[in-house]
Amino acid sequence: MALLIDTRIAARSLIQHGRRTMFLGIALTAVTALLVLLNGLSTGVRETMMHTATTLSTGHLNVGGFFKVSAGQAGPVVTDAPKVMETVRKALPQMDYAVMRGRGWAKIVSDLGSMQAGINGIDIRNEPAFKQVLQIAQGNIEDLAQPNTILVFEGQLKKLEVKVGDAITISAQTTRGAANTVDCRVVAIAKDVGLLSQWNVFVPAATLQSLYQLRPDATGAIQIHLHERDLPRIGDIAARLRTSLEQAGYRVMDADPRAYWLKFEVVNREDWTGQKLDVTSWEDELSFMTWTLQLLNGLTFVLLVILIAIVVSGIMNTMWIAIRERTREIGTLRAIGMQRGGVARMFLLESLMLGLAGTVIGAVSGSAIAAGLNAAAIKVPRGAQLFLMSDRLQLAVHGPMVVGAVVMITLVTGAAALFPALRAARLRPVAAMSHFG
Repeated sequence: MALLIDTRIAARSLIQHGRRTMFLGIALTAVTALLVLLNGLSTGVRETMMHTATTLSTGHLNVGGFFKVSAGQAGPVVTDAPKVMETVRKALPQMDYAVMRGRGWAKIVSDLGSMQAGINGIDIRNEPAFKQVLQIAQGNIEDLAQPNTILVFEGQLKKLEVKVGDAITISAQTTRGAANTVDCRVVAIAKDVGLLSQWNVFVPAATLQSLYQLRPDATGAIQIHLHERDLPRIGDIAARLRTSLEQAGYRVMDADPRAYWLKFEVVNREDWTGQKLDVTSWEDELSFMTWTLQLLNGLTFVLLVILIAIVVSGIMNTMWIAIRERTREIGTLRAIGMQRGGVARMFLLESLMLGLAGTVIGAVSGSAIAAGLNAAAIKVPRGAQLFLMSDRLQLAVHGPMVVGAVVMITLVTGAAALFPALRAARLRPVAAMSHFG
């Protein structure tokens, strides 16, 4: 009953001081909306990066590795891949699906240009997700099932100057150090999807095996895709997979959170030959890119601290003004029997009600703005596309994130009012009633 009375008094006070309430409410609304948008941007970048990258160049988890014919000559090869795949399936029954991808680095030569590129061997018939991510500007991606064909990206046309139907020669060294070439026909040109499309091309798996003179049961990596609910536990799953591979008799490299191509120098210095497997996550394979996401999260945190400091300062100053203006009212309430706890509770409720109303409106507004920006499909500059992994701005606003923003800002608002409320509760009734302000 006392809480209900205090709530009514707090609500009437907010209505009575409408101008001040509106000013603070607008500030809280703006802060919450901005927080939702910033979190939506960082989450959108992360989700877009993960979705695109885990389709084009990495799985959520990867079983790759190196095969060394001699101590100083390593190739990114997994031998006897079907047996390794069977071990993976037994170790990870919760796995969604897995695909085999060839890995390589070679020189691509056309009639009018050349470039160094990462060569990815793919079986297009078994990868529907791959076709969903890419947007084909020219040609037909299904033709990638034909032998000695190649898919390139629009951004690579400046160096290669090719069109669908043109011939391209791929030149590389085999795992035994011999030079080899293979001629391919351009069958598809895809739109750019960020940084990864600057140096990656795709050929049929058999074409890559022919280029590097590999056996049919060899591949570059087994890319494992997990269910979304298992992604938060990806570190534990990777450790379990590494243990299972060791128990199955495979030599496994120590955990190293770097992309596979950054490990060649270390591997070539090690004194061993044969096969060693390597288990990595998508974040490991994209470690050279995720710094942009970390920078964005850092900027969001700094801006959030600044905004919260402004909110706290505004709330405390406003509460001090309100207490000064209502000193005689406080004295009257104390004189008719309201205890100190009731006075403090009244001011806290006033602040919490204002905070809740402002943050709810801000969260709804921020979510609506994010939805509008996504619907507008705003194109981003080419430089930004390299790191956003998309040519359009994408914000991802999820319910738990919105609720978290509302709860956090509301609690901060209440905490900012706590000290002034306690000071108001200490006022002596006689002194407060005789106050002239």
